[in-house]
Order: sequence, then structure tokens, then C-alpha cells
Amino acid sequence: MASPVYGPKYLSVREHLRRRVAALPELTLLPPEPVLCAEYGVSRITLRRAVDGLVADGHLVREQGRGTYVTRPAIRHEYRESFVHRIAGFNSVMTEQGAQVGTTVLTQRIVPVPAPVVPELKLEPAADVVELVRLRSVDGTPNHVAHSFLPAELYPRAAEADFGEGSLYEFLRREYSADLAHARIVVDVGTAAPEEADLLNVVAGSPLLVVRTTVRDSDGRPLVHSFSRLRPDVSQVEFEVSVGGR
Repeated sequence: MASPVYGPKYLSVREHLRRRVAALPELTLLPPEPVLCAEYGVSRITLRRAVDGLVADGHLVREQGRGTYVTRPAIRHEYRESFVHRIAGFNSVMTEQGAQVGTTVLTQRIVPVPAPVVPELKLEPAADVVELVRLRSVDGTPNHVAHSFLPAELYPRAAEADFGEGSLYEFLRREYSADLAHARIVVDVGTAAPEEADLLNVVAGSPLLVVRTTVRDSDGRPLVHSFSRLRPDVSQVEFEVSVGGR
């Protein structure tokens, strides 16, 4: 019996099936439609809509006379954070891999610094920051929601610049000659809130990768704090680090 699923029915079934097929060997046949319909308690129309999404994403293949079987997406783009040679933003990294990156700016404004960001940027509680929230996609598939905070006193033009394309880091280097020298990264696991789930096309409560980054200059002064909430089924965060004393 399948675990209970929540949210819009076809999305719930699709998410459960996605996790299920990810654990199966490639070329494994799915059970017949009537079996899956009974298992999930849904109609054939709902089941087919869920399966259609997984076929479109490259997780399943339908073959006449054979059925539906597990496959793997032909191309898996990996979000690689490398802080040995450079600090490169998501847009730069993914574009270099040949991916089509899409960005929708959800929030861009100057606000009082949120309490959790105060120690990260070493600001006074009364200070203002530029808040930038973007939905990022890769090859048309929602990938993550990125929240960035910058001291408004240092980077006021970031509140008005067009971030529908390009990289925030590149903007800071170009417009302010920002010295993005070091970064501290913390990776955690969270769950998708309902509004966030709609943006990322997942079921509310689904697990997300949470990557928190604070970028500092050569003197250790924090310049940017951000956290990205990524879909783990289409994202992989890779860290490249140097090992001293060898």
C-alpha cells in the first residue's frame, strides 16, 4: 500500500511515483495502470496525468506493447560550488554546462535587516538590506528559490538592477568591484511550504536542500548572505575544497 500523499491529487501521485522510480533499477517495468490506480486510489485520468509528468521529465518511458518502465534523464546538470579557484554564481555555473537558465524575480526591495541575517552580515539591527528573491529554473524545470541579502549602504543599486538574467556576483564585481574572496556554506534539509511548493512544482511538505552561503572579502568582511531552497530531484550541490598540510 502506498504511503498517504497530499496536495493536488495528480501532483501528489507524481511526487510519490518520482521517489519510487528513483529507487528502482533502470528498465524496471511499472505495475499495470489498474494496479497503480487501486494502490493510489485515483482514476486512470489522474494516474496518467501524473505519469505524463514523469515521462516528460525523463524518469519514465512508455512503449507500446511493453508498458511503462524506468529510465534516467539523458542529461543531469549539477550545481557545483567551487571555492578553490573562484566564487561563481548559479547562473554562471549552469550556463557553462550548456543549461538554459531561467530567472523570475519575486522580490527586490530595501527592507530592515531580518534578525537571522544580522549576525551573518555583521550589521546593526537598525540597518537596511537589499532583499532579492528569485525563482531559478534549468531547462524549463523549476530548480530552486534563492533569497539574497546585501547591505543597502554598500550596494544600493542592487535594489533596482535587472536580475531577470545574469549573475548577482557578476553584477557586484562589475558595478562595485566587489572583492568576493571567501565563502562559508552550510547545507541543511528543509520542507516545502505550500506557496514554495507551488513555485517549485512539488507537493507541500516535500524535502528540499537548503544551501546557506555567506560571501566575504579578503579582510573577512561579509558582503552577501543568501540561502537557496533546491529541489533535490533535479539538483546536486558539489563542493570542491583544498586540503592543506599534505
